[in-house]
Amino acid sequence: MTDEILFPNEKIIITEFFDAHQDWKVPIPGFYIIEPLRKIRSVAELNDDEAVEFVNLIRKVRSGMKDILGIEDVYLFQDEASRHGFHLWIFPRYQWMEQFGRKIESVRPIINYAKENMANEETFQQVKESAAKMRDYMKNFK
Repeated sequence: MTDEILFPNEKIIITEFFDAHQDWKVPIPGFYIIEPLRKIRSVAELNDDEAVEFVNLIRKVRSGMKDILGIEDVYLFQDEASRHGFHLWIFPRYQWMEQFGRKIESVRPIINYAKENMANEETFQQVKESAAKMRDYMKNFK
């Protein structure tokens, strides 16, 4: 299983307060992470301007995932115990993931499966194409 950085440059937008990008290590197209530009531990630490931008950014990214990438369902995760600081996962659900179930416990096996079976040029190209479509979609975000 690979644990290397696969997608260091697949950013979809950097705003005044946030960076939204493809997960660096997991070859699942449309698996996006939103993280603040300043280091914080919890959503409770966002100031009012950051909080407004954060919610609007989540809405815009999620809309693009549905409208542009055709992703009907996602899971949102935020873990305050992470050593990486505050960040939000927007984890897409694809048909191939159904074999793992739909409960929260399915996510780690899905990630492991992707790392073991999808770390190939075809998937890498899909990740890059998805990120490019989302970058274009996010151009008018304010």
